[in-house]
Amino acid sequence: MMPTTVCWVAFRTILTKEILRFARIWVQTVLPPAITMALYFVIFGKLIGAQIGDMDGFRYIDFIVPGLILMSVISNSYANVVASFYSSKFQHNIEELLIAPIPNFIILAGYVGGGVARGVVVGVVVTLVSMFFTDLNIHSYGVTLAVFVLTSVLFSTAGFINAVYANSFDDISIVPTFVLTPLTYLGGVFYSISMLSPFWQTASLANPVLYMVNAFRYGLLGVSDIAMWQAFAIILGFVIALGAFAMWLLSRGVGIKS
Repeated sequence: MMPTTVCWVAFRTILTKEILRFARIWVQTVLPPAITMALYFVIFGKLIGAQIGDMDGFRYIDFIVPGLILMSVISNSYANVVASFYSSKFQHNIEELLIAPIPNFIILAGYVGGGVARGVVVGVVVTLVSMFFTDLNIHSYGVTLAVFVLTSVLFSTAGFINAVYANSFDDISIVPTFVLTPLTYLGGVFYSISMLSPFWQTASLANPVLYMVNAFRYGLLGVSDIAMWQAFAIILGFVIALGAFAMWLLSRGVGIKS
């Protein structure tokens, strides 16, 4: 069994590499999401929101802020890991990890940790930007932080799985374009599912992003369309399932061993 000190050094090395990777190009990784979200706040919050009025007892811009923050966390956590791990495969740097006496869970934790770091940094920046448009009064710090971190872990792991299967740079853009974007926009970011017909309310429950957005909204505003125990059960279930699947892929060498 590998000594704890060696495992810690390996994890810290991978994590540091991942953080420095996106920090060096912060103009491409951190600044664009902040600008994009500022435009969302202006267009949807100020201009369109003024016509919509209140939703669930809150101004429309206040209602959409939690979803917009979480949307930036989801996209950036995912993008960081899928791009980084696939680049390691493409440049054949992954062989260095494969021949090193490093447990698979350390490799996964290092890459996921990098994705979480970028997700948290972008999320904090977007939150700071949102303060120019709305006043944030956090309802539950514990729920807010837990959803923030768990969502980032979940989509970092999903990005890792996408990178394992990807055979070209085109493959790493398919899932964000055709899966993540629709799930996010249909996940209750801009509306409450109580506005939908009974059929579409039921159909929306199949969208895992809905539970994350509502749990995060509860943490910030104290309102949710979903019971908190149900939301956390879904989020934790996906984290465990995707984590176990990613470990299985690594142990089998899928996509990284010829």
